[in-house]
Formats: sequence, structure tokens, C-alpha cells
Amino acid sequence: MLAAFLDDIRDADLIAPRRLAGRLRLPLTQLAKLARVNRNTMTARPESPAVQAKLGEIARIIARAAELSGDEGKAIIWFRHQPIAGFGKTAEQLVEAGEAAAVLWTLESMDQGVYA
Repeated sequence: MLAAFLDDIRDADLIAPRRLAGRLRLPLTQLAKLARVNRNTMTARPESPAVQAKLGEIARIIARAAELSGDEGKAIIWFRHQPIAGFGKTAEQLVEAGEAAAVLWTLESMDQGVYA
């Protein structure tokens, strides 16, 4: 399951913006906003280290949430719609605000048995 998600969003060794947007059911413009990169840069230069780093954060969050939930679809729903206790925002909103590390921390806490 996890390998299928990661394989599906990749084009060779790069995370393909269009594929990731498709899996998240987001328009490409929204993915660019979420990743905090210019839409034109993301589509014209997806190999850019900055673009790959930001898309990589999002992919890691979805992959980790899928590991914990056992289902990619549930992980995406959680990412987009479930407010995280203590933050009052969804993982998507936190990532858009530049707080991807907080989301990853939350996922690690959940893995350790802390309710979130």
C-alpha cells in the first residue's frame, strides 16, 4: 500500500506534482499553495530542490498517516479534514502555514500511543 502510493506519485526519482495533486484530489494550484511554492515553478521546474523538499514533506506526512491508519484513503481524509487536537487545524492547514514538522511530530506521537 505505502509502496504503491510512493511509486504512483513518482516520475523516475522525482515526486511528480500532478500525480501528487491527483492522489490528494487537489487542483495543482492548491497543491502549490499548500507546498508554499510558486505554481509556475512547481510545474516548469519540478526537479528544483525546493519544490522536491516541499512535496517530499507532504508525501512523508501522507505516507506516515497511511502507515498508522492502514489505508491511504483514510490518511488523505485525515490530512485534509480532521482537526488535530491541540492545534485546532487540519494537517493540511498546518502544512500550508509552514508547520509540517508539527504534523510529523503529531504522527510520531500517535504512533507512540499518544491520542491526537
